[in-house]
Amino acid sequence: MHNWRKAMEVFYTHVGGVASAHNDARTQLEAFQNQRQSVSHLLQARGHGMEVAYRTRLMTILDVTRFLLKQGLPFHGHDESLSSSNKGNFLELIEWYTQRNDEVAKTMNENAPGNNQMKSPTVQKDLTRACAAEVTNFILNDIKDNIFSLMVDECRDILVKEHMGVILRYVNKNGCVIERFLAIVHVSDTSAISLKKAIDELFAKHKLSLSRLRGQGYDRASNMRGEYNGLKAHILKENSSASCKSNRIVSDFFQYVTMIVNITGASCKRKDKFRQLEHDKLVECLEKGDIVSVLENVYDDDTNDDNNGITASLIDNMESYEFVFVMHLMKSLLGITNELSLALQQKDQNIVLAISLIKTMTVRLQKLREEGWENLLNVVNKFCSNHMIPIPNMEEHMRTRCRSRRNGQMITNFHHYRVEIFCEVLDMMVQEMNNRFSESSTEVLTCIACLDPNDSFSQFNIGKLLRLAELYPEDFSLTDCVILEDQLETYFQNVRGEFSMIEDLGSLAKKMVETGKNTVFSLVYRLIELALVLPVATASVERVFSAMKIIKIDLRNRMGDEWMNASLVVHIEKDIFSTIKNEQILQHFQQMNTRRI
Repeated sequence: MHNWRKAMEVFYTHVGGVASAHNDARTQLEAFQNQRQSVSHLLQARGHGMEVAYRTRLMTILDVTRFLLKQGLPFHGHDESLSSSNKGNFLELIEWYTQRNDEVAKTMNENAPGNNQMKSPTVQKDLTRACAAEVTNFILNDIKDNIFSLMVDECRDILVKEHMGVILRYVNKNGCVIERFLAIVHVSDTSAISLKKAIDELFAKHKLSLSRLRGQGYDRASNMRGEYNGLKAHILKENSSASCKSNRIVSDFFQYVTMIVNITGASCKRKDKFRQLEHDKLVECLEKGDIVSVLENVYDDDTNDDNNGITASLIDNMESYEFVFVMHLMKSLLGITNELSLALQQKDQNIVLAISLIKTMTVRLQKLREEGWENLLNVVNKFCSNHMIPIPNMEEHMRTRCRSRRNGQMITNFHHYRVEIFCEVLDMMVQEMNNRFSESSTEVLTCIACLDPNDSFSQFNIGKLLRLAELYPEDFSLTDCVILEDQLETYFQNVRGEFSMIEDLGSLAKKMVETGKNTVFSLVYRLIELALVLPVATASVERVFSAMKIIKIDLRNRMGDEWMNASLVVHIEKDIFSTIKNEQILQHFQQMNTRRI
């Protein structure tokens, strides 16, 4: 029988002390009822905090990466140790960022786990590749299944490694002609087989189809190296002296000009070594083109003995009749080709305008060859007389260049200047134009000119446009060609008045998209697309190599091919890169590898 008067005492004895089973069960029940105190909640809360810190840290690293890539700046420093006063752009920018943002400071450096600092070169390269991949995806999505052309050129980097730059030219959905940098690829050699293999691999990587390729543009200067088994290579094998003497003379001329600019420029920069009056005199001489006076002043400035010999040699060369002759010849040639050169260097190249300029330039070159010799000779002789430069007797004999005196051949001065320089330089330019625009390509370009809207479609010719369609059987079936004839007639009558103010083919394509006529006259618009994607010149690829010289410099000569390519893609296509959100890049970055949070 229980004593109920001691019930509470017996109950407390039954419950036990603080560590008893009853008290432990009660504590767990209270913890279960209060989820914010539960172990799972604590782990979840801590995991969420780590995730927020990781994201803040990663966003900071990405912001720094984006800035360096857009500016084309190096990431690493010579000494990145903790005691270094200059750890390189990447680490120094992070430090600068941290000092100005308290939220970032809470997640960086000593506040971040030692194995999750996100500053390693691997993370930098992965983020760079993610940025480049998103830019490339944007370009590929913009092209979609449209036709495009390919522009390729070769260049060597600071380590004399051969690289192939690839540009794609296409018409986007708005009717705008676009040229985008796809990649720069290291090639072991520049043979046709190696280049074709590299292009095939690049197309396979980006899932581009060769069946959509409609045009190719290459820099034919590579032929001068004999790497293509063509006519020029065979001629050089049989006759090594057929390498065109005038080419060497003109090349020497431009080398001398470069040296003159460097010497005079370096001297004029040392303004503190000249009195102001002397400096003003030098500037006046430079403006008047009296380079000899400037060089003589440099020669008198004996602060650098090495320059004295170079300057004296340059003065001797400049005061020679051959230098003056080549200078005036180049002045005439550059004047003739100036407008064509400017047109070919524009990003929105007008192929119809280029064709008309090529025809004009060819006619002027031929006229100069046939009628310009006497006038050029008179101008050169007058210049030499005014500057007291000896004028050679054209009937006297001289020994041929690039031969020993024992085996040399005697020719007249007239033959040297008239045939070996004047005629050969002009013939070489005309031949180069003929090589670039063969009979078959000229037919295509002549047909394309019929699409020109200038002067109310005055060149419109249905017969030639039907011939253009026949040259592209992949884009125009027999049925399409039958339909195209009627569609061209309707198109001409419909747009002749409405589009009379349009002056070029690119503007015509944009206007057709704006008015919806690209869908009404779909076959005609297809012809316009084919005309616009054809590359006229490789100026865009040359810009890529200029950017490469900014990215891969002497201090970054160990830069890997993959990282250099990714850096170039972002740096060159920075207008696209600016539109890509951080979230896209971070998602791509996270999918590349398993990351520790």
